[in-house]
Amino acid sequence: MSQFDNVSVIAKANVYFDGKCISHTVVFPDGTKKTVGVIFPSKLTFNTGAPEIMELNAGVCKVKLPGSSDWRTFKGGEKFSVPGNSSFEIETVEMLDYICHFVVESSCCAG
Repeated sequence: MSQFDNVSVIAKANVYFDGKCISHTVVFPDGTKKTVGVIFPSKLTFNTGAPEIMELNAGVCKVKLPGSSDWRTFKGGEKFSVPGNSSFEIETVEMLDYICHFVVESSCCAG
C-alpha cells in the first residue's frame, strides 16, 4: 500500500523506546486505525493489545513471534501477523519502514 486517501492523521507522534520507534496514527473513515512509522536499528520487545499485521515497506528485520523460539527474517514487501494480547521481539540493523494494521475483531450487533 503506497498511499492512503480520505483519512485523518493524528499530528502528535507516537514515540517509543527512547525514540527508536516513531509512528503516526492514521484514522480511516470507518474508524479503523493503522500506524505508519519507522524503527531505527535496535532490538525491541513490543506488546500487543489487538491482533496486528506488520507490513514492511523497506528495510530488513528479524522477528521472534509468540510461541516460537526461532527468529525469522522479513524484508520490505513482506508482512507478518501477531496475535492480540501477546508480545514479539524484533531486531533491526537498518531503518525499518512499516505500516501496522490493527485487526478489528468483528462483533455482531443487534438492530
